[in-house]
This record gives sequence, structure tokens and C-alpha cells, in this order.
Amino acid sequence: MEPLVQIPSIPAASFRLPPRLEGLRRLAYNLYWSWHPGPKYLFNRIDAPAWARYRNPIPVLGAQRDWDPFLQDSAFLAEYEDVLAEFDRYMAGGVDHWFGRRHGGKLAGPIAYFCAEYGFYESLGIYSGGLGVLAGDHMKSASDMALPLVGVGLLYRKGYFRQTIDADGHQEHAYPDYDLSRLPLTRVVASGGQPLHVTVELPGRNLTAGVWVVQVGRIPVLLLDTDLPENHDADRPISHMLYVRGREMRLHQELVLGVGGVRAIRALGISPAVWHLNEGHSALLLAERARELVTAGTDLERAWDDIRGNSVFTIHTPVAAGNERFDAALVRRLAGPLLEGTGRGATGGVPVDRVLELGLGVDGDGGQFDMTAFSLRLTRGANAVSQLHAETANATWAPLMEGRRILGITNGIHPPTWVGTSMRELFERYLDADLDDLDNETEARRFWERIDRIPAAELWEAHRRQKRELASFARGRLRSQFARHGEAPSVLEGLETALDPAVLTIGFARRFATYKRAGMVFTDIDRLARLLHDQARPVQIVFAGKAHPADRPGQAVIEQIFARTRSDKMLGRVFILEDYDMRIGRFLVQGVDVWLNNPRRPLEASGTSGMKAAANGVVNVSVLDGWWDEAWTGDNGWAIGGRETNPDEGAQDWADAQALYHLLEEEVVPRYYDRGPGGVPSGWIDVMRRSIASTLWRFSTTRMLQEYCERLYLPAAGHEVRREEPAFATESR
Repeated sequence: MEPLVQIPSIPAASFRLPPRLEGLRRLAYNLYWSWHPGPKYLFNRIDAPAWARYRNPIPVLGAQRDWDPFLQDSAFLAEYEDVLAEFDRYMAGGVDHWFGRRHGGKLAGPIAYFCAEYGFYESLGIYSGGLGVLAGDHMKSASDMALPLVGVGLLYRKGYFRQTIDADGHQEHAYPDYDLSRLPLTRVVASGGQPLHVTVELPGRNLTAGVWVVQVGRIPVLLLDTDLPENHDADRPISHMLYVRGREMRLHQELVLGVGGVRAIRALGISPAVWHLNEGHSALLLAERARELVTAGTDLERAWDDIRGNSVFTIHTPVAAGNERFDAALVRRLAGPLLEGTGRGATGGVPVDRVLELGLGVDGDGGQFDMTAFSLRLTRGANAVSQLHAETANATWAPLMEGRRILGITNGIHPPTWVGTSMRELFERYLDADLDDLDNETEARRFWERIDRIPAAELWEAHRRQKRELASFARGRLRSQFARHGEAPSVLEGLETALDPAVLTIGFARRFATYKRAGMVFTDIDRLARLLHDQARPVQIVFAGKAHPADRPGQAVIEQIFARTRSDKMLGRVFILEDYDMRIGRFLVQGVDVWLNNPRRPLEASGTSGMKAAANGVVNVSVLDGWWDEAWTGDNGWAIGGRETNPDEGAQDWADAQALYHLLEEEVVPRYYDRGPGGVPSGWIDVMRRSIASTLWRFSTTRMLQEYCERLYLPAAGHEVRREEPAFATESR
């Protein structure tokens, strides 16, 4: 019943439970509950208001309460025992999963996976968006597949900003102050039972980082924390906020992640077989590992070769702002003493000039240290996150790849996290589906291939139920937003009918970077208004998303969209929900009819939100960029425009907008409102079925991790694998 990598730790909180219910503690401190309905229902049953408020079992169990009624409730005890038994069975398994069956014994140690952010659940706000959510899904599927892996990241006590939108549409930023004793975290302890600390040498001082762990099923994720009394007051905030604006503070964070992360791994006696850098934020782990070897007597060039041999790297974006670069002078001043061994307590190392040389970007700017270039030069294998992104990445980085190729391993999603309850129950009832067991290769388990067995009326009703849940949730959020803006009671009362579930609903939710063109649908206001307010076939649109606090153009997009929602031509048909997070994301990808994505091709590396929608039968209408370029089959959704791009961005934007309007007017809206007996849109349901069947497996993190294992992890561990494509992989267009 133990996880594959065991981390000694103690809870941050202390609360009493009856001995009969002590298993609740094990459940609460393992994020297994975040993707399994049973534990969540159990915690909600104990204290529904606390669960609704915190979305986190620790405050539920930590509150003062009389447990006697629960101990005398036979139905509650039976449910508790069933949930706990299922959890114990899950944790006990392992060897019978895909990795154990195919490659058991091939790894001498775990994969060490480094990432700057992790999106596990909305109540643990140490993520900003797609990168973090992908990392969280990676951990969950690694757990489901019993893959030996340990994650490493930072513990942001103030997380990422919470977004509000004021009455003028301006994005406002607030940072929470998390009470760690109320989060599902435990404090890592050293062999003597004392809290584990690691040291990172900074100019003129030593920085101490504490180590916490969040247990994600079978997978531990180590989180480093600098907010300790041992540190100078000026150093304690280093790990406070995700993606701080200041470049020097950002480099401090990435030193802690890379260098401190390696030292935490070492302090726990873990010997990784493979080191995986998910984006360049953790690149300095490569320099730290080289420093270790040189200090132990290895020649520097041999040290680089050694660390290169078992390191792999994932690049996530072709957009320049997503690839970290720092002034070389800053790196020399801040990291030089640590790397060269001249800092306080340091013991020898590598010349910082050599590190900077290896971090020279493709533009040859010697004044910049490029974390992506450094990572590509010092890893055995690298991958982009879709097939189209691989083409773009190879074109960009070829000058420093020395003939090597960046692989295309398309991202996926963790279906148990993102498939709605109504759809999940339908899959289980009609298809004998087990979303926890997607790595089972037997023909009987390929339930998505039997999607036609679900009666059309029941598939439609499950979708409508999830749509009603979205409407109810969104109305509550909109009331809170509008009340804060000082809107009249009549306006607030009118929101009771907002987002009518009978109306074709389009969802657009993601980071508001300008290249994603969130406002493209407003190119022709009059044409859009005719679509929205058509008496027989109306349409409504719901937006959500954040712009980075430093991204003024992105914030301007939010302001423009908000203004549209309050305009006479859009009023009551276009909405924007503030404070986009994983919870809003779940409601949207489960409850809209159409998922809209219209970035400038080829700047969208992957786009996992569309995968989440597709797994729920939501239909994608998207530019052929990122994952959709390979996912679109012609009958599982719609493609906006083609694969050719115009170097004139204005002309391309106009052409794509016209293509979008044409699709909505001539294809999407008519298909949705073409109803048969009982009001069931059989033609639309055909597209829904294809959406699920063509994506649920192929764009899952289970398939993704199988590729990571066989194309990156095992080769880096010294095992060349002849990869066989799964027999049930859907062919791309």
C-alpha cells in the first residue's frame, strides 16, 4: 500500500479523529480525492458548507465537531469503508499496470520531474495555466500507471494572482496568503525526524529552503519553500509568488527550483534514473549536477556528457516570452559564486563563463543567458508538445541541435479529472468504462470505440445536465461580479435566466495573450449580433481567462471583451467570468456546446483545453494549430480556415474571422438546431460521438506518458525501445 517513491513527512496540521475514522486522514493528505468522486462526496457529507467554501478536506476534518452522529450512521460508515477500501486497492496496485507489464525493472531509480508550477486542484493555487495543469495531469497519470516518478517544484505561499474585473473592465490582482496548515501538504523530515532543509549559496549569504510534499496518488511532489525564519527577511519572499515580474527575483526562484531541487533529491537519498525538465525554468539543475561531478573529481567536459546522458527536456511554446532569458551579467553575479565554488560554504564547481556559453541563444546575443538553449544543449532528448509544434521548434532551434531532432510528443489530459460526472456515469453504465485504467491494452477496455452504444437521447441528456450545472454556477459568479460593480437589483435578478441552457453556447477560456485573438469573434459586430439574437437559433458566448500582471496588451483584451458584454448589441448574450481557475475550467469544458480556439497559427504549441472539452462531447471549432492540426478528422468538429498562413497578420486575422462567421452561420448553428424526435439533434450528436471517440484515448496523458517512457525516459536510462503504436490509436487526418 506504499507509494513507489516514499518520502518521510509529517502533516502541517494537527486534528483529532475518532480511531474508527482515522482513515479519513490518509484520504485527506493524498490528492487521490481530487480526481475520484467517492472521497469528495464523503467530505461533502461530513460538512457541506466547509467543503463548498474550501474545496479541500483539511478544513473539513480540522473543524471542531461532534463525530458521534457519524459513528452511529451505518450508511455513512458503509460509504466510508467502501471509499477507503477503494483507495487502499488503488495504492496497493502497480505491477499490473502498463509500465510494470511492459518495462518493469528497467529503471534503476525514479524519474525526477521538475516544473515551476503544478495544477492539481483549485484549492492548491500553485499554478497559473496550461503548463501547470499539464504537469498536474502528468503526475496523476503517472500515479494511475504506477510509473516510478517524483516531482519537484516550488511552494508559492501567495500562489498566482486572484483576478477580479472592475466595473470598467480593468483586471485587478490580489494574491492570497495561504495557511499551510489548512492545505493537504506534509512537511518532509530528515532521517533524524527534524524538518528537512537544503541550502543554496547566494552572494554573501546562504539561503535555506524547507521541503514540503504533496502526495498525488502514488506520486510524491516535493515543493521548496524559502519563507523560513532562518532566512533574511529580504529572502523569505523568494518563493512567495508564481511568475513574479522582477527578473532578478525570477532568477532567484529558478536557482532554488533547479539547485535546491537537486539538493532535496540528494538529501532524501533518491537516485533518479532520468531527470526531466518540463520547460526551461529548472535549467540550472543541469549546472548543479555538473558542479557535483566536478567537485567529486570528474573532468568538466565529461561531467557535461554524463548529465546530458540521462536528462530530457520538454519545450512548451514557440512564443519568445515563454522561453526564459536572463541578462548574462545577472547570472554571473547571482549564480557565479555558487557554480564556481567561491560562494559562502561552496566547495568548487564549474566556470560560470562556460555555463553562459552553453546558454547562448540562436540569435548569438552573448549578453543573454537562454534557459531553453542551455537545456537543449545539455539533454539527451527533447520534445515539443504537438506534431506541428515540433516542426516549429526544429525550425527555430536547429542551429544549436547539431543534427538532433526535437521530437513531437503531443500533450494529453487526465480524463478522470476533466470528464464530467454525468458523462462519466454514462461511460460506466453503457461501456463498462474505467477512466483510472486507460493503460489497459485489451480490446475489451477500449470503451471509446463503442461510443455508439450509448443511446442518443441519453448522451444528449447527460450533456444537457452538465450544461445546466454550468449555467447555475455561472449565474452565481455573475451575480457576485455585478453586485460588486453596484448593479441594480433588477439587473441581478435578470441574471437568473443568464446562459440559458437551451441556447447554443460557445466557450472561450485561456490565458489572454494577444496571439490567442480572444476578440476575433467581434471583428464584425453587426454580423455577430445577428447570430447572437436570432429568434429561432440564438447563440451565446462565455469567456474566462487571465492576463499576466505585466501583460498590458493582454489586459486590454479583457477590457475590450468586458465592454462588449455590456454593449447593447451583445448584452445578455456575451459574458465574461472572472478569476479563471481549474474549477471554472471544469464547468466550461464540461458544459458548453462549442469550444472556440483561434490563435495565430503556428503560435499555439498544443492547447489542452480543447482536449478536455472533446472528451466531454463538446465540439471544437478551432484554427488548425497545436493539437487540433492533428486531431481534426473532418467529422469530429470544425476547422477555421486552412493550413496556409499570411505574413500580413491583419489580413490573416480578417480571413480567419470571415471563416469563423461562415462556419457558425452555415454549419455549426444549423446542425445544432436541427432537431429530431424528442428534440434530440441527431446530427449534432454524431459530431459529439466522434469528438469523444477520436480524442479520449489519443489525447490522454496515459498515451502521452507511454510515449515519454518509450521515446525519452527509457532511452535516457540506457534502454533503447522499439516502440509499437497501440492498436487502438486513432489515425490522424
